[in-house]
Amino acid sequence: MTLKTTQLREAITFALAVGATAAAGTGVAFAQETEKEATTLDRIEVTGSRIKRADIETSQPIFSLSREDITAQGLTSVGDVIQNITANGSTLNSTFNNGGNGETRVSLRNLGSNRTLVLVNGRRWVGGTGLGGAVDLNTIPTAAVERIEVLKDGASTIYGSDAIAGVVNVILRQNFEGAEANAYLGAFDKGDGFRQSYDFTIGTTSDRFSAMLGFGYVKEEPVMAGDRYISKEPIIGTGNAFGSGTSPGGRFALCPGGYVNGACTGAQTNFNGGPGTFTYEPGGNSAPRPYVAPGDVYNFAPENYLLTPQERRSVFAAGTVDITDNLRFKTTITYNQRESEQLLASMPVVLGTAPGATPQGQQIFISRNSIYNPFGQDISRINRRITESGGRSFNQNVSTFAMNAGLEGTLTFNEKYYDWEAGYFRGENKANNTTYGLFNMIALQQALGPSFRDAQGVARCGTPTAVIAGCVPLNLLGGVGSITPEMMNFVSFTAHDEYNYVQQSYYANIGGDLFSLPGGPLGFSFGLEHRTESGYDSPDALINSGNTTGNSRTATNGSYSLDEAYLELAIPVLADVPFAKLLDFSVATRYSDYSNFGDTLNSKFGFRWKPIDDLMIRGNWSEGFRAPSISELFAGQADSFPTLSDPCNNANFGNQNPAGQARCIAEGVPNGGYQQDNQQIRITVGGNPNLKPERAETKTLGLVYSPSWVEGLDINLDWWNIKIEDAITTIGGAGIIQQCLDSAGAGPTCALYTRRADGNIQTLLNTTTNIGGTEVEGYDLTVNYRLPETSWGRFSFVWDTTYLASQKDDIDGDGRYGEDEQKVPTVGQPFFFNEGGNQVGEYDGPNQLNAWRVRSNLATRWEKGDIGATWNIRYYSSQTENCQALEDYGYAFLCSDPDRIVAIPTDANNNGVWDGVGGGDTFTQRNAAERHIGATTYHDASFYWNAPWNAKITIGVNNIFDKNPPVSVTTFANSFDPQYEVPGRFVYFRYAQKF
Repeated sequence: MTLKTTQLREAITFALAVGATAAAGTGVAFAQETEKEATTLDRIEVTGSRIKRADIETSQPIFSLSREDITAQGLTSVGDVIQNITANGSTLNSTFNNGGNGETRVSLRNLGSNRTLVLVNGRRWVGGTGLGGAVDLNTIPTAAVERIEVLKDGASTIYGSDAIAGVVNVILRQNFEGAEANAYLGAFDKGDGFRQSYDFTIGTTSDRFSAMLGFGYVKEEPVMAGDRYISKEPIIGTGNAFGSGTSPGGRFALCPGGYVNGACTGAQTNFNGGPGTFTYEPGGNSAPRPYVAPGDVYNFAPENYLLTPQERRSVFAAGTVDITDNLRFKTTITYNQRESEQLLASMPVVLGTAPGATPQGQQIFISRNSIYNPFGQDISRINRRITESGGRSFNQNVSTFAMNAGLEGTLTFNEKYYDWEAGYFRGENKANNTTYGLFNMIALQQALGPSFRDAQGVARCGTPTAVIAGCVPLNLLGGVGSITPEMMNFVSFTAHDEYNYVQQSYYANIGGDLFSLPGGPLGFSFGLEHRTESGYDSPDALINSGNTTGNSRTATNGSYSLDEAYLELAIPVLADVPFAKLLDFSVATRYSDYSNFGDTLNSKFGFRWKPIDDLMIRGNWSEGFRAPSISELFAGQADSFPTLSDPCNNANFGNQNPAGQARCIAEGVPNGGYQQDNQQIRITVGGNPNLKPERAETKTLGLVYSPSWVEGLDINLDWWNIKIEDAITTIGGAGIIQQCLDSAGAGPTCALYTRRADGNIQTLLNTTTNIGGTEVEGYDLTVNYRLPETSWGRFSFVWDTTYLASQKDDIDGDGRYGEDEQKVPTVGQPFFFNEGGNQVGEYDGPNQLNAWRVRSNLATRWEKGDIGATWNIRYYSSQTENCQALEDYGYAFLCSDPDRIVAIPTDANNNGVWDGVGGGDTFTQRNAAERHIGATTYHDASFYWNAPWNAKITIGVNNIFDKNPPVSVTTFANSFDPQYEVPGRFVYFRYAQKF
C-alpha cells in the first residue's frame, strides 16, 4: 500500500463535493496498490461513526455547513453561525451582558450547552473556563474552519459523555495549497457595533508532506442598551417603574433608637421624624427630601451593554509527514486569545435594613458619629447607587491552546487492510478576569463608622484615641458627587480572578472489514481512550471571603480521570435484492470507568433499509450519559442574584392554596403576603461531589428520499425523542420555596431557605443534585434542491426546519414528565405536581429559555459566471409568556390576554387526593394573564463578484428589512430574548484574495 497524496486528494475532493462528510479522527483514506483496491479510496469517516464507509448517508441524521455556507451568513464568530442552526435552543452568546462571560455556546434540542458535545476534527474539544463542561465556541479560530457538521442524534457510544442532544463537529482546513487573505468590515446602520476581521492562511502540499499556517484577528465593538428604543428601559413602555430602588441619590432611613447587632432598635423614620425614607438630588451637598416611588426609582438600563465587545487573535497550524508508505505523522495546533467585557450599571450598595442586604451588609450602618451624618442618629437603611465609580466592568482575558498529535497507518492481516491511529490531545483554557467597580465591605464598615477631623482638619476614621490607619471616611449622603476620588480609592477594589481548565487524552483506534456477509463486508472499529480533566477557579481574596458588594464565591479546584473502550460494528445484511437494495445494522457499545462515580455502559442499535433506490428508511436507539462537570462536583459556594418573585409576596399569596398560605404565615410572612421591594434575591449556589451521571435514551426514525425523476432533490425527514433521567440540576429559588409550600412545610426544600422578620428572603441554598429529568420530542425536515444550470444561472436551495412537538420536565423526580396542576386527577388519585405540562410555545423569561415550536431556515444561492448572490431567511415561531405579575402591578396593557383565568383542582378537604367537587374538593380560580410573543422572520442577503485577479468581493446586509425582535416583558433584560438579533440592519463588506 502507498500514501500517494494525489489519490488522497481525489478522495477528499469527493467527500467535499457531497457536502456532508467529516475529516474526523483519522480523516484520511489510504490508497491501495492495485487498481481494484483503489476503489476503497472513497471510504471516509462520517460524524457519528468511527467506521470508514463509502456511503455518506448513515442511520443518523446529519446537517452540514460548508465554508461557503458559513461565509454567506456574514458573521465573524463560528459560534454565531452554529447558533443559527434550527436545532439550537437558548444558550450564551455576546448579547448576554448581565450573566454573560464572553462565551458563545450551542444547545442542541434546547437541552443545555453541557449536553451537546463539541468536536474539532472529530476530537473532543476542551471545555470553557466556567468549568461546567460546556464548550466556548469562540475558542475555535473562525478563520481555520472548513465546514461544520451537526449530528442530530445521541452519540455517547461513539464519543462518550455529553453527546446526549447531539454532536457539533467543526472541521478545520487541511491540505491547503497556496495562500489566502481575507478582510471583513461591518457595522449597524445606526453607526455602532462595528466589527472587523482579518485572516491570512498559507499552505503547501507534496507527495509526502503537507503544512499549513494561519493567523486571524477579530474585533467586535459594543452596542449600548440606551441606544435602542426596546432596551432603554427595564421593561419597555414603563419608564423607570421597574428600575432599582437603589438610586444614585440614595434611599435612607434613620434609627433613633440606635442600630445594634444588625437591627434597628425601635421604628425607622424619615429625615423629618415621620415614616418613610429619604433621598437626595445630585450635587454632593443637597438637602434631603422624601423618597417617592416611582419617580425616584432608578432606570439602570441605559448604562448596560446590549451587545458586548470582544477581541480575538488566533494562530493555527496543521501538518502531515509520511514517514513510510504506510505510516504517517499528523498534528494540528491552535491558539486563540479572547478579550471581552460586560458592562453593568454602577454598583448598588445595599446595607443595614435595606432589602437584599447580605448578612455582612446587615451589620453596616452610618454611625451617628460620622462627620458626614448631620442627623445625630444612626442611619440604618442604606441604598446608594455609586455612579461615581463609572459602572461595573467585567473583563476576561482567555487563552486557549490545543494540540493534537498522532500516528496513523495501515496493518495487513490475512490479506485484509486495517486502518489504525494512536495519538495525544491536550487542550487548555486559561483566563485572567478583572472586575472594576466593586466595593470592600470591611472598608465600607470602617468608612461609615465613627469619624473625626484631626488638628489639621483631615478627616479620619475611628476616634481620636483609636484611629483606623489608612481609612478615609465615606460620605454617601448629599447626592451624586459626594464621594471624592480619595473616598472611592479606599472603599472600592479591583477584583482579579483566575480560571484554568486542562483536558488531556490518549487514544488508539483500529478498524476495517472482518469478513463478508450477504450485504457486503462486516466493518468494525475498536478503540481505547484515557482522559483526564482538571480545573480551578481562584477568585479574588475579597470575593472568596464574601466581603464584597458584588457576587461572592469560594474557590473551586478539582479533577477526575477515566478510561474508556468502545466497539462499533457495521453489519450489512442484504444488498441489491428485491425490496432491499440495502439493509444493514449498526451496533455499538462503550464502557466508561470514571475515577469519581464509577463505571457506566452505553449501547446503540441503528438500521438502514432501502426498499427502492430512491428511498432510504433509517432509525436509531441509543443510550447516553453525561458525567458531572468539575463545577457541578467541586464548585465552592457563590452568590447569584436571579429575578425571583417570592410565592409568598403579596402579588402571589392569593395564588396559593390554603395550605400554602398557612405555610407562608408560619414562616413569618404577614397574612396576605408582604411587599417584595427587591426582585433580585441573593441565592447561594455550589457543587456536590456525590453527583452521579445523567442517563439518557434517544430514539430516531426517518427517511431520505432522493427521487430519480427530480434531479438534484433530496428530502430528509426524521422523528426524534430524547428522555433524560437523574438530571444534574438545581431546583431554582422559586421552585425550592414552592415545593416547601406544596408540602405544607414537611418537604426537604424547607430547610434550604430562611426569612427575615418582615417576610423577605434572608438566605436560600440552591446546590446541584440528581433529580428528575426532561423529555423532548420533535421532527427535523431538510430539503436540498440543486437545480440544473440554465441561461439564468444556477440556483440552489436548502430548507432546514425543526419542529418541537413536546418538551416536558420531571421536576420532583417521580418519573412522571410534564405534570400539569390544571389537569383534573382521577377520583381517589393524588394531585398533579406543577411541572408546567407541555412547555412548547411557552417562554421562560426570567431564565431566558425559549421553546419555539418551529425554527426554520431557508438558504438560497444564485450563481452565474463570476457573480452570485445569497438570500437567507430565518424564522422563529411565536410564544407566550406569563404576564400575571405585571397585571397585578397595574400594567395590564403589557399583557395580550390580561383577563385569562385558569381553574386549579384544589384539595379543599386536605386528604391528599382528588375527591371531586361532590366529594368535598373544589376548583380554585387563578388569574393567569399572558402575553403573546410574535413570530419573527429575519432576511439576510449578500452579493459577490469573483474578480479576475483571483479575488472575491462580497457586500451583504443582515436583517435587511430592519426587523425588531419581539418584545418580552418577563425576560431578564432589554425586553427581548438574547437569541434574537439586536435591532438594526447590519451592513458588511468582505474581500478575499487568493495567491
